[in-house]
Amino acid sequence: MHNPAFLITIDTEGDNLWQNHDSITTENARYLPRFQALCEKYGFKPVYLTNYEMAIDPFYIEFARDVIARGTGEVGMHLHAWNSPPLEPLTDDDWRYKPYLIEYATGMMRQKVEYMTRLLEDTFQTKMVSHRAGRWAFDERYARLLVEYGYLVDCSVTPKVNWKTAKGNPAGTGGTDYRDFPTHAYFLDENDIRKPGNLPLLEVPMSIQHKHSALMNSIKQGYDRLRGKVRSPSVHWLRPMGGNVETMKSVVEQTLAQGSDYVEYMLHSSEYMPGGSPTFKTQSDIERLYDDLEAFFEWLHPKARGLTLAEYYQHALKKR
Repeated sequence: MHNPAFLITIDTEGDNLWQNHDSITTENARYLPRFQALCEKYGFKPVYLTNYEMAIDPFYIEFARDVIARGTGEVGMHLHAWNSPPLEPLTDDDWRYKPYLIEYATGMMRQKVEYMTRLLEDTFQTKMVSHRAGRWAFDERYARLLVEYGYLVDCSVTPKVNWKTAKGNPAGTGGTDYRDFPTHAYFLDENDIRKPGNLPLLEVPMSIQHKHSALMNSIKQGYDRLRGKVRSPSVHWLRPMGGNVETMKSVVEQTLAQGSDYVEYMLHSSEYMPGGSPTFKTQSDIERLYDDLEAFFEWLHPKARGLTLAEYYQHALKKR
């Protein structure tokens, strides 16, 4: 690839899911055209990884169909197990605990993957090939199910991050520990998703870098162990957090210096709406977000080319 790929992934889901509530609104769909227009200005192509409530939102459906028709982005699948049909209670309050899909029996996992895949393909009249797991929880069963339903790309892996302490089902063991996973794209092994293998499913891990040196991380984790705490080392993601343009640039530079042929950005769709997340609460916050995005995109534009996950898969397939 002449220039590294810039992959924009958007977890396209309801408003402010950080809150504990038993209803979901989708007002944030109306704020996505502004972000899409900014991406198109720089030739970047967002991937809208779409979950159930957004897949049935009329405004979002019209918006995403237009993006697909014009070839300026992609729609993929994102699955929040607690509210994605068919519904089968796993805890005494699934809306509160938000259990992971990998905490369900394989049969129910299959039904949920099949339902969402069919819903998205019927709604958008295009094959679903890209996916990200809800709450980043992924395992070998999940990978095999994605292959079964024709997916080509997954982007659930968050290198250096341990989600074990983030509970879904209170009786479960938490999310997935990605601390020893690869940082570059690789085709998955069906028996161990930490390893490259022969599955036709390409894993495209998030672009994440340590905040501190290896020595400092070792000291901090040793201190945590003495206090009885288990935490991942502090990291920077390639995602806007408000006023972190230089940090995002640093993540890009470090990731490319380590030999990656892509960098991967993420944000939730609700974060483009004032009050849709804990990070961007006001319209002023949103305006600062767009100032940051404009500066970052302008800086990155000469250095990388925008691809969808499906397009990046074709590049990776040629190298395999």
